[in-house]
Amino acid sequence: MDGTDGADGVRDGMDDDLDAGLLEEELRQAAAALDPLPPALLQIAVDAYVLHRLDAEVAELTFDSLVDAVPVRGTGDPPRMLTFSAGEVTVDVEVTAHGLMGQLMPPQPARIEVLGGPRPGSSLTADDMGRFTAAPPSGPFALRLRTAGDVIETEWLRT
Repeated sequence: MDGTDGADGVRDGMDDDLDAGLLEEELRQAAAALDPLPPALLQIAVDAYVLHRLDAEVAELTFDSLVDAVPVRGTGDPPRMLTFSAGEVTVDVEVTAHGLMGQLMPPQPARIEVLGGPRPGSSLTADDMGRFTAAPPSGPFALRLRTAGDVIETEWLRT
């Protein structure tokens, strides 16, 4: 096969994508074998990541309906219910295909970021009753809440 598509000599785009994917994988394997990541550098990276969260209190996942709830017969796609606790603050979150809905207890206003990877998270505001909504996360996510005096970050979860 010469990689052309017909008499005009135009390359097939699918072959290009496949070739690029194979080349990338071969380069990753070669780099891992010839120039592996030093363990000390990996530890420095992990330590640096931990340091960026020093100002945040980690909210513990205390309830997850995927694990803790009794299945109910007849429900097609029930929402996932999550409860996080950090000190006196509790965050209840409902995750559906349509989005996130949540509430802070005790009710209070807060700025909330929905974290979803290396890019800055989407920012939203909880009202005076502590309620907030957001678009559905497309992958693993965490929440960072900034209340009057605290910064709270939830554990990372897969949707």
